Amino acid sequence: MLAARQQDFQLLREDYAATREVALSIDGLQPEKGHETLYVVRELGRERVWFAQPLLSSATEEIRPLIVQAKDWAKRLGCRMRMWMSDKQDAFVKTIASVCPGVPHRYCGNHFLRDLAKPMLELDSHAKVQMRGKIRGLRGIEREVLKERAAAQASQNKGRKRTMMMAVTVPHGLDVVLDYCAAVRGIINDSQGGPLRPPGLRMSEALGEVRKSLQRNLRLKKGGTRKRSCSD
Repeated sequence: MLAARQQDFQLLREDYAATREVALSIDGLQPEKGHETLYVVRELGRERVWFAQPLLSSATEEIRPLIVQAKDWAKRLGCRMRMWMSDKQDAFVKTIASVCPGVPHRYCGNHFLRDLAKPMLELDSHAKVQMRGKIRGLRGIEREVLKERAAAQASQNKGRKRTMMMAVTVPHGLDVVLDYCAAVRGIINDSQGGPLRPPGLRMSEALGEVRKSLQRNLRLKKGGTRKRSCSD
């Protein structure tokens, strides 16, 4: 599809008929480790991929034809090159400066933020390890609960009256314990997040909510009053 679009420059000309300037970006994408990197040139204003080329090397002489082609396309479209955006790969920086002198070259905001936050994310990762180290025995708790539940279910078969009583009391409470274990396991295994929402910080907040929930249940068991709130 991309190759077919590249062969018909008239389609591109129609899309940019009312455009007077373009902002371009270049980025390298590696679909699988060991495969060629696919270098993609995009136009940011209309959010359109202009072209892409797989390259075995990221050397300056390999990148240069892509920047030259993008400059030529902008010229043929009658558009001024307002800016380039990329990461700080040496070949990008040098080639854009030589092929497009005077055109501003902006560092990608996502890369900039990620690099700026790297020390903080390292601390966040260390905090995650410490928190995981304090949460032990989930599997042991689950085994005990499953063992007790199996025993409760076996005793239910001894009589209908016994069955009704156990169905309302013991199994229900055991299921709640298993739910808590599943929730905690999901929290400590969640590694998603970025600089603006660090996974360690999210883990701390989520574990704090679990602690509060357990404390509320303990107060109720001891006869305390339940406070209504949105957080409940």
